[in-house]
Amino acid sequence: MEFSSLMIQENLNGWGPNSEPEQFQNMPYQPFNKSDKLGKVADWTGLTYQDRKLAHKYSSHFSSGAQYAYVMDEDEGFHVLDSGKMATKAGKSKMKLPQQRNNRQRGKMNLQLLTKNNRSSRNQTTQNRNTKWNRKGKFDHYKKKRDGNASVEVKSTWNLIEEMDYPRLSKLQLPNIGDGVDLYKAGALEYYDKSYDKTSTKNERKLKRIDRTFHTVTTTDDPIIRDLSRTHGNVYATDVIIATLMTATRSVYSWDIVVQKVQGKLFFDKRENSDFDLLTVNETSTEQYFDDESRNGINSPKNLAMEATFINHNFSQQVLKMNEEKYLFDNPNPFIEDDDMEVASVGYRYKKFKLGDNLDIIIRTEHDAVTYGPNNDLQFMSIKALNEWDSRYSGGIEWRQKLDVQRGAVLANELKNNSCKLAKWTVQALLAGSNQLKFGYVSRVNYKDSAHVILGTQQFKPKEFADQINLNMDNGWAILRCIIDSLMKLDDGKYLILKNPNKPLLLIYSIPDSTFEESDEDADAEENQEEK
Repeated sequence: MEFSSLMIQENLNGWGPNSEPEQFQNMPYQPFNKSDKLGKVADWTGLTYQDRKLAHKYSSHFSSGAQYAYVMDEDEGFHVLDSGKMATKAGKSKMKLPQQRNNRQRGKMNLQLLTKNNRSSRNQTTQNRNTKWNRKGKFDHYKKKRDGNASVEVKSTWNLIEEMDYPRLSKLQLPNIGDGVDLYKAGALEYYDKSYDKTSTKNERKLKRIDRTFHTVTTTDDPIIRDLSRTHGNVYATDVIIATLMTATRSVYSWDIVVQKVQGKLFFDKRENSDFDLLTVNETSTEQYFDDESRNGINSPKNLAMEATFINHNFSQQVLKMNEEKYLFDNPNPFIEDDDMEVASVGYRYKKFKLGDNLDIIIRTEHDAVTYGPNNDLQFMSIKALNEWDSRYSGGIEWRQKLDVQRGAVLANELKNNSCKLAKWTVQALLAGSNQLKFGYVSRVNYKDSAHVILGTQQFKPKEFADQINLNMDNGWAILRCIIDSLMKLDDGKYLILKNPNKPLLLIYSIPDSTFEESDEDADAEENQEEK
């Protein structure tokens, strides 16, 4: 028999096939390694996991990921015969001496705590329940549970369509998404005042109150997006909404986004009169201390969010050369209704990103200012402010002592406590194409005072800062694409994306078309009630 020659495809750019099938192009994928363990071995003796050294030998690398977890369904003919624990031989305790010593010390501390509580009066019983004995021999407040209330009340008429868990979303990837194409530019930008780069703890500046209007117009109320929807794209949103979705796996607090599907096109909106635009404070912190006084005072979660938003708005305008030369885009600000209105420095870029075949998303992005680079080239900036409210409850790092000598430690502490907020700002800067990401460090004059001072500034390139905070844009685009694909399969209507307040889950509800829409009579009644 004649031996025919083999046809071998050589891939010079890597290993594997040279091309991928058309049905798998531009789709999110989940990386998988052959060495990853999918689950535990079947143990019929009960001895495999008793040895502490082998406790994690056979555990799954995907933790709580439900995509590889086997769940036994008794309705399919499988039944548990014996779920009782195996009997073990009784023997003497093999507790080591150091462990026994620790138990005796713990017993002494409990006795001391009990004695101190017994000495307290009945009026202090509630206060004693909220205290604990720490290693330094002092009383601290217990860590309060996070606010488990949802951002919106779920009605009985809403239908749950899909649940998306964080472990599954965090492993998705959608590479090769470009920087986007500009479709429309509008607004006016002021120049950054470089004298603020010399600000330090020894040369602090008072934070001023800048009386300017900040427009936070949602997607469907934007006249430019309405015009672009006739000829471009099939998904529309603002950069704040997109950044929230792309960094969803970092979020802890509950939030919600309204989605309207009209003629096969998706419009992502925020709810009217919601707290969506407020900046969170200490959202990702592992230590949450809120005593009874701070829950209703200046350090309550709601007041801290309003304070952080107030600081961010005023700082972003104070560091500019106000009432001087401006950089003008091709078109004026589309949200100015009165020529006498004093508006904030902002430049809008309406950009189109291609997420796949027949899937284009239009995003309204923003710049905060412009400046000249080292080569005298014009650069766009995104300006944000980090705020210190009480170092005792936010990591124990005082900015006035550490900021000038250990700025990296201050930023690392902020990244631990506000990982989601910093990731959102970085995504917004990357979407807009900003050349610089400027951070300001603003602190209270006194931890019980509402006056603030600027202690310093710090500058990064958005892409480099994204690498430092471990922000993967390929994963962010994949999360967004996964949500869009789920909504595209549904009929035209109104939907709600809700972050579960107590679990790492995204919930998609189908809601009636009249949800969140108030009549004029209801609006007038609310205004009259507020005036009273």
